[in-house]
Amino acid sequence: MSRPVLGQIGDYEIRLLKLFKTVVECGGFSAAETELNISRSTISVHMANLENRLKLKLCRRGRSGFALTDDGMVIYESAKRLFARLEEFRYTVNELHEQLTGELKIVSGDNIWLEDDFPMADVFAALGELAPDVSVSVDVAHMGEIERRVLSEDADIGFVHYHRDLEGLDYRHLYQVRCFLYCSNRHPLFYAEDDVVRARLGDYKFIHPGIYTNPEVTAQLAGMQLAGRAYHYEPRAALILSGQYVGFLPESFARRWVESGRLKALLPEQKSHYLGIAAITRSHGRQSRLKELFLQLIINQINRL
Repeated sequence: MSRPVLGQIGDYEIRLLKLFKTVVECGGFSAAETELNISRSTISVHMANLENRLKLKLCRRGRSGFALTDDGMVIYESAKRLFARLEEFRYTVNELHEQLTGELKIVSGDNIWLEDDFPMADVFAALGELAPDVSVSVDVAHMGEIERRVLSEDADIGFVHYHRDLEGLDYRHLYQVRCFLYCSNRHPLFYAEDDVVRARLGDYKFIHPGIYTNPEVTAQLAGMQLAGRAYHYEPRAALILSGQYVGFLPESFARRWVESGRLKALLPEQKSHYLGIAAITRSHGRQSRLKELFLQLIINQINRL
């Protein structure tokens, strides 16, 4: 009988596979340096050790860039399944403990964390008191990326601007913000009368969030010159403040510039809409006491406002 190529899998092999998975997801050795906090030469040594251990060629790199071999793709997909199972095991053990432990992974759009209607500082304070052993990982992403990560269980909870319902996701409406159409004091319409704004609004460039929302918002875009895209609030605000664009922003986010005289809402009775904020979780799969606790803390804090 021939001996198996790969014997017992231990911590060493798991560490090498984690490194390999990171390299693949970063797109190569150079990009993985920062993520792994080790040099390319060290990464190369570890990759060579993994290939020697598996007796397989996993990737090619050269002038044409980094690429997985067919065997490398199979090992990458298998490694993802392995780490998903390990995470599931860790999660199961943590759930058996009376004291909540583990990591809560959150991903959201930008600039919702400090809104007056979203008291996240108080939520995290309450979480720290009730579950002091829990660690929190927070990331910011585009709405489509947020949905993908929650669906794939790369994140436990996502916070999105509520525009649509996707199969496989549960949506919990939290609150809504009112958005107005703004221009800056550098823009020709800043000092114009409303009649002039109505007549000439379509002559000026509009910065679009890059997604189409409900029919009410779509109707308000009729006749607008869609000349740029910025999903996140901060770059959108910067483009509006430049005086080159007009665009929608939440009232609470724009308030600082309105109060300083740098922004003005145009035709506020006609050009405004409400934007809902929702928490999303995966419809099916494991149930988490930690996730449910966090969502309940959010609801409790919002109800106190």
